Amino acid sequence: MREWVTHSQEATTMGTFTAVQGRGAARRAANSSAMDAAARWGLAARGVIYCLIGLLALRLAFGGGEQADNGGALRELGRQPFGAFLIWAIGIGVAGMALWRLSEALFGAAGPDGHKATKRLSSAGRAVFYGLTSYSMISFAIKDKGSGSSDKKSQDVTATALGWPAGQWLVAIGGLVIAGAGVWIVIQAARRSFHKHLKHAQMSQTARKVTDVLGVTGGIARGVLFTVAGIFAVRAALAYDPNKAKGMDDTLRTFADTPAGPWLLAAIAIGLVLFGVFSFALARWRRV
Repeated sequence: MREWVTHSQEATTMGTFTAVQGRGAARRAANSSAMDAAARWGLAARGVIYCLIGLLALRLAFGGGEQADNGGALRELGRQPFGAFLIWAIGIGVAGMALWRLSEALFGAAGPDGHKATKRLSSAGRAVFYGLTSYSMISFAIKDKGSGSSDKKSQDVTATALGWPAGQWLVAIGGLVIAGAGVWIVIQAARRSFHKHLKHAQMSQTARKVTDVLGVTGGIARGVLFTVAGIFAVRAALAYDPNKAKGMDDTLRTFADTPAGPWLLAAIAIGLVLFGVFSFALARWRRV
């Protein structure tokens, strides 16, 4: 009996030691140079997508008809020399972004408040978002047509959700979350909260000033886009009409229907391009 207890204790000790070793290995992987490279590749990939969406939206403002969302951006990439390679590179880069955010959710982000529960929860949400985005892009790359119209996808998802029990409430809450995230993005950009993530010691004075302009203007434009998209989702819930939900493309087009006309859409489009360039700056100077 005593021998059996001894063996049991040894097995428990070995299991605990193995688990600790596994957690340690995972943490080292999260802090490795490979994860650093994945995060920076992901930020650069995000920058390419936002620059393309902004340019497509700018074309819309002055009479162009291309779809201004992820699908339109990927089709634009596909028309370039080595287009298929570029789409794969962007899709893999966004997958790297998802892994980086997942590591932040599991082990905490860089910075003094990176281990807070709210920060980890935010990172987990971003990991899911970028994971789905990467899947969509890679599906597009293998001709699975995974990145179709964002407007159609939004309406399909809304229609499905409205059919669930309490679906109207779920869609409304989802819309409020998206709109709230947009407002939060605007506030964070205006407050220059991105400063705490930058390696200021490695940046010249000019680089800091340019990054400030890019981060504020680009972040505000992105936040406004999210806010308006969220409001449309709430409207769809209140009217119980999925057709009132709008994806990125339709949301951008609504800016041209305001009294400011195409100029407001052009301003938002330029802001999205600037956010794309800001993402390139983050790929260079962000603390990961």
